[in-house]
Amino acid sequence: MTDPLDTLSGALEEIKQKGLLRSMHTIESMQGPVVKINGRDVILMCSNNYLGLANHPELIRTAASAARKYGVSAGASRLISGNMSAHEQLEHDTAGFKRTESALVFNSGYHANTGIISAVADADTAVLSDELNHASIIDGIRLSRAQVYIYKHRNVNMVEDMLRSINNESHDNKLSKKLIVTDSVFSMDGDIAPLKELVMLAEKYNAIIMIDEAHATGVLGKNGAGAAEMLGVSSGIHIQMGTFSKALGSFGAYAAGSRPFTDFIINSARSFIFTTALPPAVCAVSSKAIQLVQKHPELRQKLTDNINFLRNGLRSIGFNIAHDPTPIISLIIGDADKTMQLSSMLLGKGVFVSGIRPPSVPDGTSRLRLTVTAAHTRQMLIKVLDAIKNVCSFI
Repeated sequence: MTDPLDTLSGALEEIKQKGLLRSMHTIESMQGPVVKINGRDVILMCSNNYLGLANHPELIRTAASAARKYGVSAGASRLISGNMSAHEQLEHDTAGFKRTESALVFNSGYHANTGIISAVADADTAVLSDELNHASIIDGIRLSRAQVYIYKHRNVNMVEDMLRSINNESHDNKLSKKLIVTDSVFSMDGDIAPLKELVMLAEKYNAIIMIDEAHATGVLGKNGAGAAEMLGVSSGIHIQMGTFSKALGSFGAYAAGSRPFTDFIINSARSFIFTTALPPAVCAVSSKAIQLVQKHPELRQKLTDNINFLRNGLRSIGFNIAHDPTPIISLIIGDADKTMQLSSMLLGKGVFVSGIRPPSVPDGTSRLRLTVTAAHTRQMLIKVLDAIKNVCSFI
């Protein structure tokens, strides 16, 4: 009898022939600026642990203390018996951090985006989405069955043209709602969405606006609350989603907004309703991380210094590097095979940089995606620049 899963072997072989087969490196140590791979220390340049908090002593102590108090599992979904005081404390802390009326905790950024968008939007909704938005946003839109309008990256003129057209045609199409959704910091290029302009358009055309602050939370803004805080537009954004799993060094995600919004999501988002709640110890760690981010602005300053040093160093080598204030720096290679060869060469020189290929990025834009953290020392970054310079002749 033929194995019905044999078809997967053919599909896997096709992926391999395209040079897109993925495999995983195993980290054998804590997620610090230097990690151990195959028993060897290498500089980690592809982690989202932007402030170096993933192994912070205070967070480790908090995790241990909370596990002793609450145990290691919530045991059920929030709406059954998994709603614990640690979850509600984190939501209170998050709302204060984001300066919103309310906040709701999700198990991951993917849970948050797919759950929120598919709950807020429906077949009578026009969703306007940046072409480079994260996959979780794209999947949330698909689940919503909304009418989707994809605009060119950061192109506010195109957004306004779409909104104007939707308004003119909405009577015939029965589109009762408009939702603009965008990453605030784009995960592959590290550039920032034109939030001021998008907020103005949302107000002008009576649209809901939602942003994904996953790569901005803890990194940007006076208090580390994100790009909305940095640009002074928090009050004009209806839905702010973000994660605890990157700069905050923990796990999970949040949605921040009005109380009616979070109450609606509790009752409508399937990814919230039908999943076991986050372990309470994880929530306690996230609450402590929010405190650390606000209490220690020097962490963000160290990160900023490292960002500027690495970006300037890459320019001196000959790369065309933008002046964005984010820790994500992409070196566009183009060819997927060459990208992975360069990644392997850098690992051989003691620098771990992942190669990013389609479908994570568009065809022809495979890249080495570097991320810098506050925990990197100047000596580490010099070594990274030397390694890149040594292999750049192959680019």
